[in-house]
Amino acid sequence: MIETIPKRSGTSFILKKGQFLKVINPEGGQVSDMILINKDDIREKISSGKTLDYEETLLITTNNYLWSNRSNKMMKIIEDTNGRNDFLLAPCDQKTFNHFYNINSPQPSCLSNLYKHLQDYEIPIDAIPTVFNIFMNVTFASDGTLKVLPPTAKSGDYVLFKAKMNLIVALTACGAKASNGGEFKSIQYEVLEDYES
Repeated sequence: MIETIPKRSGTSFILKKGQFLKVINPEGGQVSDMILINKDDIREKISSGKTLDYEETLLITTNNYLWSNRSNKMMKIIEDTNGRNDFLLAPCDQKTFNHFYNINSPQPSCLSNLYKHLQDYEIPIDAIPTVFNIFMNVTFASDGTLKVLPPTAKSGDYVLFKAKMNLIVALTACGAKASNGGEFKSIQYEVLEDYES
């Protein structure tokens, strides 16, 4: 069954080893931050550094794995219809909004949404690492300069993952304006026992 994450919110759930997770961009142009934690030992979590190291690319997409801080495979990307994701930038928070948008009033951020939905698993906020930013379009120049551009994902684009261990998964519908081309939309997801393209 397809579930919907309303704009600027989040969710969490258990994904068992061997199950598939399909993250869908229903309207296009929306980023989803994803965190993975080993359900059987919450000290093991997704690692940007390990993933970029082992996969030897900045552009994580079809046939790449997402790795843990203990150098274990957590997920494999089975299909990616958009092909543009980010694993460099941290989840947005209130200080992000202050810095980039001069917004000082409290706003729903990816960090606050991830933390909120991970409280049931006793995950402290400081344990939340750099997340896998599904559909996020970050470019990098030859001099190392980074730029966040609007997502290229269109309506119906999706990324299909397969769990390589029992996982706690948290997902957001990102609330950072620049990351989402200036507007906020929902994200959908579906947990599947098997999958045929």
